[in-house]
Amino acid sequence: MKLLLITFAFFSFLTLSFSQQTINGSITHGGLTRTYILYVPASYSASAPAPLVFNFHGYTSNATQQMFYGDFRPIADTAGFLLVHPMGTLDGSSQPYWNSGWGGTVDDIGFTSALIDSLSLDYSINQNRIFSTGMSNGGFMSYTLACELSSRIAAIASVTGAFNVNQILTCNPSHPMPVMEIHGTADGTVPYNGSSWIESTSNTLSYWSTFNNCDVPAIMTAVPNINLTDGCTAEHYINSNGLNGVDVEHYKIIGGAHTWPGSSITAGVTNRDIDASVKIWEFFMQYDINGKIGYTGLSSINTEGSLTVYPNPTFKDLSIKGLENLTNASVIQITNISGCSVKSIENFDETIDVSALEEGIYFLSFLNGIKTETIRFIKL
Repeated sequence: MKLLLITFAFFSFLTLSFSQQTINGSITHGGLTRTYILYVPASYSASAPAPLVFNFHGYTSNATQQMFYGDFRPIADTAGFLLVHPMGTLDGSSQPYWNSGWGGTVDDIGFTSALIDSLSLDYSINQNRIFSTGMSNGGFMSYTLACELSSRIAAIASVTGAFNVNQILTCNPSHPMPVMEIHGTADGTVPYNGSSWIESTSNTLSYWSTFNNCDVPAIMTAVPNINLTDGCTAEHYINSNGLNGVDVEHYKIIGGAHTWPGSSITAGVTNRDIDASVKIWEFFMQYDINGKIGYTGLSSINTEGSLTVYPNPTFKDLSIKGLENLTNASVIQITNISGCSVKSIENFDETIDVSALEEGIYFLSFLNGIKTETIRFIKL
């Protein structure tokens, strides 16, 4: 019997070593047992650290549904990344959700970080190439991770998600963040133009384009309308040349509903001109946590570096600490959340007056012919 068990274990090992695995796992965090589904492609090898992609389900959905609906598994098979589908907890209405600022006491940011730690004990994970995507509430969750767990997240992509209203006032990433948003203009669940509690797609993307110091306006390219029966078309927008080489990309689905383009499951007007999963991985594969792979520029957002501004937020004066560490800066440029320049200052000293600015979020850049330092501040 012992020999049979050993033989069975050996052949089981061979099977698992040469075929993909779908593993139902769990960890304990915050006093709760949290579950997830991990997909390990056959190409995975412990000798080569693999990227990790989080794929968060939408509100009322679950990990299994998201694994099939927003399916990355065939892509992981060839690209060699690990793919994890976490499971949310129940809200006050007993519906599965992610606490991306949606209320409740569940710490989903801490859970995500703990899940990274747990998976890293058993698998060889490239800690510089951890990405987050998701559908709807899963998209909101990805934006929240970009703001509050940026030290571990290299890039994010959202399908039919957005910022919560005023989330831009508290978002504080530690590095330039590559962002992709895929969103239908006829989305009746998360309206493209926003609502009383949802930022518009335009405002959401403007924040990231400005934060990353990308080129504005975005360059638009019409996506070939290869499917004439899906009831919608697509446009591709890109704000490029951001700090550390990062871009902000947007697929605008004209007439598209609250759906995942290219999904094998049709649940409303679903675009068939693109495959969202393919586009998202093509976006992710360009980056690690330091920006675009192979990028040699020297620009960086200074959130915890040699320069600081205070008080932040401010009503009137903004003091600059650390100017002695900045070489050859000749101009201060202030841009708003839409990327428009609102003030340019030459011959500046350690205090500047911003009282004339309207309330909101701004970016202060020190220029010497190139972008050298950028700091976010809030005007009250």
